[in-house]
Amino acid sequence: MQLCELQHEFAAALLDPGRPTPAGLVGPDGVTSARRFAVYRNNIVAGLVETLRAAFPAVYRIVGADFFFAMARAYVVKNPPRSPVMLDYGAGFADFIARFEPAATLPYLVDVARIERAWSESYHAREAIPIDPCEFSAIRPDRLPTMRLAVHPSLRVVRSRFPALTIWQMNIEGGAPAPVDLSLGENTLVLRPGSEVEVRLIPKGSAEFTEALIEKRPVLKALEAALMVNSGFDLAGNLFDLIKAGALTGYDLAGAAR
Repeated sequence: MQLCELQHEFAAALLDPGRPTPAGLVGPDGVTSARRFAVYRNNIVAGLVETLRAAFPAVYRIVGADFFFAMARAYVVKNPPRSPVMLDYGAGFADFIARFEPAATLPYLVDVARIERAWSESYHAREAIPIDPCEFSAIRPDRLPTMRLAVHPSLRVVRSRFPALTIWQMNIEGGAPAPVDLSLGENTLVLRPGSEVEVRLIPKGSAEFTEALIEKRPVLKALEAALMVNSGFDLAGNLFDLIKAGALTGYDLAGAAR
């Protein structure tokens, strides 16, 4: 058996307790030891589950230890790390929760997990200098519709038909769970313009507008996306809020980014 095949067999057996101990693995006595391999296997799974628990503390608090560990273990078995950088692990955890049948009774849990993932991605995003408000205000208004705005690398948006931001805030350190109206949707903006990640509620239409800017669409197209969900969308107010928050880093007027 070639080395690559041995490595594949070894990796597969680590996450599948139904597989036998890989051939050729022996203890100090020269005998294959399923017990020794089981200890190693359990340590790997436990380590990955703990990585998820640390990355999704609000999800953990909402569902409790037993439920979370069962759900995380199911994710780990089907989604081994693709990178040695463990900061990247868990990118698909929210989508997994959406398909995890036992979590169906908590429909907001998926969006809470997405907020937590957005927080992690924002925290580890590269640095960038926000645009000077005075520079932006000097742009002629007639240039605005076709302008493309460069957004901060840490900017993320999470849309939810549930009060996911409120639920997240109640279940992080220092939060206190309380009754919520699940019919009230909330859209969340996540950003790290400085050293701290900021998480804030944004008004109706702002999520669509900001997502369009992230997709590098011109301001007019972003405005059209916002107006489809909010006919009273305030373009000037939203641009001011994004600039004040440090969410914009530049602009493109004629094919040359500034």
